[in-house]
Amino acid sequence: MGGGYMGKILRVNLATKSAKAEPLDPKMAHDFIGGRGFVQKILYDEVPVGADPLGPDNKVVMAPGPLSGVFMPASGKIQFGALSPATGIMGDANMGGHFSAEVKYAGYDAIIIEGMSDHPCIVVVDDDKVEIRDAARYWGKGSAAAEKMIKDDLGEDFQVALIGPAGENMVNMACVSHDFGRQAGRTGIGAVMGSKKLKAIAVRGSNSIPLADPDRVYEQGRKMFQGCFAKPGFKEWTPLGTSGVTPWVNEVGAFPTKNFWTTFFEDHEGIGGEALKERIWLTDKGCFGCPTPCGKYSHTRVGEKAAYVEGPEYETVALLGGNCMLRTIEEVAYANYLCDELGLDTISGGAVVSFALECAERGIITEEQIGRKVQWGDIDSFEYLITAIARREGIGDTLADGVRAAAAKFGQGSEKFAIHVKGLEWSGYEARWAPAMMLAYMTCDIGAHHNRAWAITYDVAKGREEVEGKAAKVIELQRIRPSFDLLGACRLQWVEIGFEFEHYPDMFEAVTGRKMTVEELYEATDRVWNLTRTRAFLEVPGFGRNSDYPPPRFYEEPIPTGPGKGKMLTMEQLDFMLDDYYAQRGWDAKGKPTRATLERLGLEKCAQDLGSRGLL
Repeated sequence: MGGGYMGKILRVNLATKSAKAEPLDPKMAHDFIGGRGFVQKILYDEVPVGADPLGPDNKVVMAPGPLSGVFMPASGKIQFGALSPATGIMGDANMGGHFSAEVKYAGYDAIIIEGMSDHPCIVVVDDDKVEIRDAARYWGKGSAAAEKMIKDDLGEDFQVALIGPAGENMVNMACVSHDFGRQAGRTGIGAVMGSKKLKAIAVRGSNSIPLADPDRVYEQGRKMFQGCFAKPGFKEWTPLGTSGVTPWVNEVGAFPTKNFWTTFFEDHEGIGGEALKERIWLTDKGCFGCPTPCGKYSHTRVGEKAAYVEGPEYETVALLGGNCMLRTIEEVAYANYLCDELGLDTISGGAVVSFALECAERGIITEEQIGRKVQWGDIDSFEYLITAIARREGIGDTLADGVRAAAAKFGQGSEKFAIHVKGLEWSGYEARWAPAMMLAYMTCDIGAHHNRAWAITYDVAKGREEVEGKAAKVIELQRIRPSFDLLGACRLQWVEIGFEFEHYPDMFEAVTGRKMTVEELYEATDRVWNLTRTRAFLEVPGFGRNSDYPPPRFYEEPIPTGPGKGKMLTMEQLDFMLDDYYAQRGWDAKGKPTRATLERLGLEKCAQDLGSRGLL
């Protein structure tokens, strides 16, 4: 197997209350590397097509990567995945903190949770000792409150991943929380845990990670840390973290405002990184091995309401701040705290609340239906709506299924401003004046998410009116950025301070003993990308090109204010980019991988599955 891998997968069945360790398949390790690759491969192989995402056949898979937990910058990433209740296709979410390294130290390359418990439970993993314990006393508690209780009961050296009340109530945007402020936020993995009545998984390990060449790992790791510290962007970026990008995004006319109605927020200075640092920041907080801690531990007060919270990060600033029009960093941080404690993704949470506010403003939903008057920029309105969503109370029960499902129920044209792709709410970059970024959202394999291809800087640098050449850049980024998700490392050093990507294949060879070129790593990301795309065609009747279009607001309504005023991408431009993208991906005109592409990537099973259903 080589270094970097522990050689075992832990399988926990909540229905039979059993757990067993299984050997890691060397071919899966070779072809899918780890992390997101393992998650998606296991889901594809083990969750039957047509399974209910909140039913007994779905599984929660969590996997670190071969570089997780080793001596190098920011090697603390882990991937969570399941068939997504938000989208109906395979989903995954990335989480930092310290859980990833602990899973490796406990001796596992992945943990599979299957079956459904008949009562609230917690899985406790202590090296090769695995217990399924009753969790009644934690059920109903907020994420931070429950994590503290679990650590008090088990010990501080356990690392805990858990859900809040939103996950317990199977809210489609429920996240998995960890370390009092880290989240696997996207695609509703927390809801799947809730359906299984799994409140938490706690892990403690005492093993060492095998290394092919320990001396080379140490030298390469030292070189990487020193390289990060020497980058000019290190001192500029670290103090503010991701929230520091707020004024730039607003300046270039890409800041989501008022449910993506416009792209410029006049009050952005009151919610960005400088305001955070000056008014609520207490200390920096980093993940495992991180030299550039983006976490900003803060204390906020809004009237009589006060809270400690990690954040807000940029995405939270954008979706809870500009998009819901909260105008002070104190209000955004308090909204962040509410989402964290309830166990809700702040991206989808902010998008759903802003959608509800626009529906209320337009009279599509009434004050009587909502239960009170709600309005933009009002923290009490936000708290009322987000709490109703987490508890599935009143109109919150409809909103808890996400904007796509809510628009289908509300009707009256609301689908035009239900901002999502494939059922996943749009994250923090408005893209009517950013064609590469628009295409990145449209083609992201799990739905509208920025982390697979953050292309807005390319648009700004290369021209925002031009659509030619944008597909090639998006695909390039969709190869580079997901590579980090396979390896189990954070991408922020590369993207924010310009740390060279070539260091990571070098470290991979030092750790595993396997030489892998950058091109071979890209091929592995293509393999995962085509696997997830194939499953979407198998899972959703009629899936294809129409599934990749953005909501009508983005091609029917020009930007009304700010530097992007009057800008909009046309349907013709969207189709041009999709045609170019599909061709370069080796897909047909509907966006379906061809047999030749699948076979080139070693995905013969995918081709057989499509063929057996008359889709290829």
